[in-house]
Amino acid sequence: MTAEVISGKELAGTIRETLKTETASLKEKGIVPGLAVLLVGDDPASASYVRGKEKACIEAGITSEVQRLEASITEETLLNKIEELNRAAHIHGILVQLPLPSHISEDKVIEAVSPKKDVDGFHPVNVGNMVLGRQAFLSCTPYGIIEMLRSKNLSLEGKHAVVVGRSNIVGKPVAQLLLRENATVTCCHSRTRDLKQHTRQADILIAAAGMQEFISADHIKDGAVVIDVGIHRKEDGSLTGDVLFEEASKKASYITPVPGGVGPMTITMLLSNTVESAKRTMSRV
Repeated sequence: MTAEVISGKELAGTIRETLKTETASLKEKGIVPGLAVLLVGDDPASASYVRGKEKACIEAGITSEVQRLEASITEETLLNKIEELNRAAHIHGILVQLPLPSHISEDKVIEAVSPKKDVDGFHPVNVGNMVLGRQAFLSCTPYGIIEMLRSKNLSLEGKHAVVVGRSNIVGKPVAQLLLRENATVTCCHSRTRDLKQHTRQADILIAAAGMQEFISADHIKDGAVVIDVGIHRKEDGSLTGDVLFEEASKKASYITPVPGGVGPMTITMLLSNTVESAKRTMSRV
């Protein structure tokens, strides 16, 4: 058996073409979707992510407003900037690039963003509404994972999904979204005993542990769907994930690659949330 690859890059391209059409339609109605990004400090990885988001916004017809701020900025000043963006009519989505300098509370910053403009899906109001099955902006990486599964018409109802990792950004929210799709969900983490006992039962295995090539073929049930959320740079400069791709692809039925898998979908769902926010603004007029 050789697994079919679920290409996030291809799916992201398809979704972004749809977003271009939607933004063009909104512009005809006088609404230009706008995303504001606050980048604090000069972390190279964060700066690279922000450049990628800027480029993606431009291609999709979304206005990108990036504020590059000194790492020494006070928490109060940053919170004031967020409040200004909350009030700005031309801004439909606000993203504060994480991580932040240690003197700034990430919790305070996340909670300062209006839930109506929280296109990252991190605000407690959106997280709570997601858990309750209400309208909410969904966290972008978990949202992208669900869209990847749907793109292959993979029914999640009644399936056993195992999530390895319990971060607030991926593990916890993706478990909730899988529950919403009527999957039976097991969450594993660093304190889980006999991890393989759990992962070998998975019809759908989500690897989001943040550990390089941690998931081997021995963790995977024959025919399972494997979603690799991890991204790591090897000594030779190449990228890899949480899963040993070559050996895992011999047991799985579907698998996501690294790079070109979940990564492109994360930015795409951020764009999708921003366009959706602009649509909601129109409906409130």
